[in-house]
Amino acid sequence: MKRLLAAAVLMLSLTMVAGCGKKEPQPEELLTEYIDLLNEEKYEEMYAYLTEEARASIAQETYVERYQNIYGGIEAMNIQVDIEEREEGHKDKKAVTQRVKYKLTMDTLAGELAFDTVAIFTKDEEGAYKMSWDSQDIFPGLYEGDRVRVKTISAKRGNIYDQNQTALAREGTASSVGLVPGKLAENPDREENLARLSELLELSVERIEKELNASWVRDDTFVPLRTVSKENYELKEQLLEIPGVMITDTTVRYYPFKEKAAQLTGYVQSITAEELEERKGQGYNRNSLIGKAGAERIYEDILRPRDGYSIQIIDEQGAVRSVVLEKPAEDGKDVVLTIDIVLQQHLYQELEGDEGCAVAINPKSGAVLAMASAPAYDPNDFVMGYTSNAWEEINSDETQPLYNRFLASWVPGSVFKPVTAAIGLTNGTLDSKEDVKNEGLSWQKDSGWGDYYVTTLTDYAVKNLENALVHSDNIYFAKAAVNAGEEAFTKGLDQAGFGETLPFDFELKPSVYGSEGKLASETELADSGYGQGKLLVNPLHLAVIYSAFVNEGNMIQPYLTGDESGKFWKENAFAPEAAQNVLDALYQVVEHPEGTAHEAAPSEYRLAGKTGTAEIKDSKEDVNGTELGWFAGISGADTDKPLLMVMMIEDVKGRGGSHYVISKAMVGFDVYNKGEAEYEG
Repeated sequence: MKRLLAAAVLMLSLTMVAGCGKKEPQPEELLTEYIDLLNEEKYEEMYAYLTEEARASIAQETYVERYQNIYGGIEAMNIQVDIEEREEGHKDKKAVTQRVKYKLTMDTLAGELAFDTVAIFTKDEEGAYKMSWDSQDIFPGLYEGDRVRVKTISAKRGNIYDQNQTALAREGTASSVGLVPGKLAENPDREENLARLSELLELSVERIEKELNASWVRDDTFVPLRTVSKENYELKEQLLEIPGVMITDTTVRYYPFKEKAAQLTGYVQSITAEELEERKGQGYNRNSLIGKAGAERIYEDILRPRDGYSIQIIDEQGAVRSVVLEKPAEDGKDVVLTIDIVLQQHLYQELEGDEGCAVAINPKSGAVLAMASAPAYDPNDFVMGYTSNAWEEINSDETQPLYNRFLASWVPGSVFKPVTAAIGLTNGTLDSKEDVKNEGLSWQKDSGWGDYYVTTLTDYAVKNLENALVHSDNIYFAKAAVNAGEEAFTKGLDQAGFGETLPFDFELKPSVYGSEGKLASETELADSGYGQGKLLVNPLHLAVIYSAFVNEGNMIQPYLTGDESGKFWKENAFAPEAAQNVLDALYQVVEHPEGTAHEAAPSEYRLAGKTGTAEIKDSKEDVNGTELGWFAGISGADTDKPLLMVMMIEDVKGRGGSHYVISKAMVGFDVYNKGEAEYEG
């Protein structure tokens, strides 16, 4: 019996020792854990840290909802706790209280918020510390029944201007169409009126009902449904015949030049939930507009407004008890483009009705003066919001108005021949004065080419460089590429930026040759020499290459904003004498009576230019393929107002080929050089 009693005493002693060895977390540790959970938005787990008395004062659901609404509403992030000191409280037989002073710091949409406060911990019956809690643990000065409000102070988006301060994107006014529920309900034909409204606005009745049944809606509330153009007078007249319909002015982003500058300016729309999550902490909110395309997207960080915010504690009567933190609004900055909107709109008007694009630059400075793509869309329609029918219509349009053609790369055809000439002259495999003998309108290097021949359209006497460009001789330039050899020819292309992304604000598709940067055969090399084969060129890149002809062989760096004037992207792309030889010949392409671009010859100024008709077909024998028409020209090269323009139009087969393009391009040259036209804003 004594042995059993001794064993029992020993076990009890061991149990007591083990119990004494277990340490309960101290208040500082608990507070750190609590704030970690707050950072992770694990509010349910935070609730377990509260004293029994605190949990009795607020249900877990209410507690969680309060934190979600307040800390979510102010977009609290990076919450940090800095514990300053701990004070022991009173002790008695039942409880021990400790006070922990700390500073809480967090990032919010109104900036950094920091405040000093105190956490009170009390031991429960099991000896574990629990946190006393009330609303002031959320914010000091926040009492039961108070709420936290975030007031947005709206800022304005920056405008987009052309070089002459003509607005391309600015603030405008549209019409907001909505309903006043009380007035609609008073009418006995409510269902019929809703059906009519649904038809006119192209919104489902279910969608309209959902908006009307929102929790914030009262009988006298204006419930906006759709935004429409102020100029849509016929629609607005029909809408106002429906009882309860109200139309008010609303501020919107506005694009005065509509389709003429659409692919250039792009458009803004409301930010999506995904974009809002991606840009969390950057000052966006669910009402923000964001650039979706064009300059609006590219210069978003400059243009976008930074709304101001005021975090306020509101008492039960709706009065402001205190302002916790305030951040002033910051308007977006304006963006001034190098674009000349007069030239831009005339180029678009010439392209309208066709599928094509045009780019224009100052070849001496690199300033981009125009970038037009047709057909296009009205960016204002994106701002207003497309109906499902309108969206389906524009997406199914075979002419692809949403497709930005000046970003793409295309088969250049004969407009590329000056580049082949410049490469050959630079590496010494081409002599501009040599008469390259050839009989007939077809040629192959040798029988190893099988039944493959290069053909041309015109025979002429002296086959030197100037005459070859004047008559646009395919055979001459096929020979030039073959004589250079694949290695030297592709090296020349590489030196001109092929395979690279042109450093420019818009992301342009690179110009490329062959497959994976290699020409597969000698016939592919020959075809590339006159702009066919597997050769693709971006229009702006082509303009930059042509700029070397007036810059002693140096290719200009294009720019759209700021002042990057006169910088070169590729120095010594061609030898200076090679560039001059090509330029002299390009003047003759226009001025010589037999030149392929002679119809472009102006009387008031000199123009150097080259036409190109690129064949797009599945094989050499394909007779059903289409054609791209090109014209590249340079005017005023020796003046203080030079212009280099490249225009491309699709599907010109049977419409004159490249000659269809010449007259349209000349409108741009005349507008710019004569200075007679004004913009139509």
